[in-house]
Amino acid sequence: MRVSILAEYGLPEGVSLVGTLAVLVPIALVTVALRWLPFGFVRALKGSDLFGLLGRMMPVGVMVVLVVYTLSGQSAAPGGIYAALLAVVATLGLHWLRRDSGLSILGGTVVYLVLVNLVF
Repeated sequence: MRVSILAEYGLPEGVSLVGTLAVLVPIALVTVALRWLPFGFVRALKGSDLFGLLGRMMPVGVMVVLVVYTLSGQSAAPGGIYAALLAVVATLGLHWLRRDSGLSILGGTVVYLVLVNLVF
């Protein structure tokens, strides 16, 4: 039985190496360009007032979106919305006491997981 040369590359019959490379090379170039693009913007906008404002406001905005998304997704689970609300209160309380974002997020996550798995 004669084995096709394409089988050496793991390609099925009817698929050429040139066709595969014609698809993969542009995909690779676009991927690299998209990964590089944010760093190019950072260099170009480093001294901008808008960029400074976004740097201060974006973390808060992202956290608000995550909290709203989490709370809206918990309404289907039995007791999930109560566990999520209590975890938000615990997170806010920890942050008010310690002013440490990492501790607040970790503490809120632990409270939520304990409530969902052991209480509700």
